[in-house]
Amino acid sequence: MSDDLFAPRIPEEVANRRPLADRLRPQTLADVTGQPHLTGEDGALRRMIDSGSLGSMIFWGPPGTGKTTVARLLSGEAGLAFEQISAIFSGVADLKKVFEAARLRRMDGRQTLLFVDEIHRFNRAQQDSFLPVMEDGTVILVGATTENPSFELNAALLSRARVLTFRSHDEESLEELLRRAEKAEGRPLPLTEDARASLIRMADGDGRSVLTLAEEVWRAARKDELFDPDALIKIVQRRAPVYDKAQDGHYNLISALHKSVRGSDPDAALYYLARMFDAGEDPLYLGRRLVRMAVEDIGLADPQALVICNAAKDAYDYLGSPEGELALAEACVYLATAPKSNAVYTAFKAATLAAKQNGSLLPPKHILNAPTKLMRTEGYGDGYHYDHDEPDAFSGQNYFPEKMDRQTFYDPPERGFEREIRKRLDWWSKLRKERAER
Repeated sequence: MSDDLFAPRIPEEVANRRPLADRLRPQTLADVTGQPHLTGEDGALRRMIDSGSLGSMIFWGPPGTGKTTVARLLSGEAGLAFEQISAIFSGVADLKKVFEAARLRRMDGRQTLLFVDEIHRFNRAQQDSFLPVMEDGTVILVGATTENPSFELNAALLSRARVLTFRSHDEESLEELLRRAEKAEGRPLPLTEDARASLIRMADGDGRSVLTLAEEVWRAARKDELFDPDALIKIVQRRAPVYDKAQDGHYNLISALHKSVRGSDPDAALYYLARMFDAGEDPLYLGRRLVRMAVEDIGLADPQALVICNAAKDAYDYLGSPEGELALAEACVYLATAPKSNAVYTAFKAATLAAKQNGSLLPPKHILNAPTKLMRTEGYGDGYHYDHDEPDAFSGQNYFPEKMDRQTFYDPPERGFEREIRKRLDWWSKLRKERAER
């Protein structure tokens, strides 16, 4: 007699209460949306299956892109046993049990695909424990991570696994998921065309999220009700943007903000600043970054940039949120629209290199103080010209060490206030040559 006769029966109406994302989980690799470069006819995974040879892999990509589903489907289509663990809930003892079970299967002639979710959460020693079972073929490891594998995974592990990148869903693939949801529910989403587009944007490239949002809309809708974008926002309260202040999302957005300022695009700069505010970034961190941009990318082309950024940071510290955020936005726009120069930044790096290369050279004696008779006897201060007493308040003396040739580190461009600085430097250079020839 079959054991199925004694298995508990789950009423159909209860089974249908499963989350929509679970009910619409793809049954074959061909059903997977959003990853044609991996699961399509010419995709990397399809080619592996067709070749009859799978190797260990790292699935890298944002949440809701199908990493877990693809791993499970991959094991089915390749005829492998499937084991799944999460690095969040598993330790060394759990890994030993999984490895032993895989060894027993291998003795029976069946290989195991071990799917490790959040594999970057394992420490270095735990990651190393996978190496022997990967090398002897006990398991085919498929690790999933939302973090950059180059930074989070051991080099030894990466050298034995192929990294496959999962991409965020685009609008077309999210729309396909909504059409499948409507077919499964037997009813259209009660959204205007604009609201439907807004819902897709809210999903932020996450397939699971777009289905969860769709469920919330159906739950909220009364008979014959149709939601516009404003009503949609009230219903779903908009999910928080995907953003980890300590990881890739943080660095990607601050990089985009900095480069938009450097590229003199105030609109793009404001957009990324708003993205980071919206994601909960510390505004004082953003204030500090704006100060850095002022000294690195604007410099003396507009000396007021640093003053304004420091004032904006202080204003936020004084006002708090949300009023203080406007001060940071003002500084951001000022920087983006200011003339740009990295001349001081470049000069400082060059001067630092020269200081390291030339060692502890003594400054020329004529600019050294001589507070004692012995020092005066040694020539300290001898021949110094007080610039304020010279014509044009400029002596033209040499201030570099005697064993070091004169250097030029600072080369101001013909932009902004530095155009005036260049005129002064050119004038002083002319005077220096004239007075050296006397």
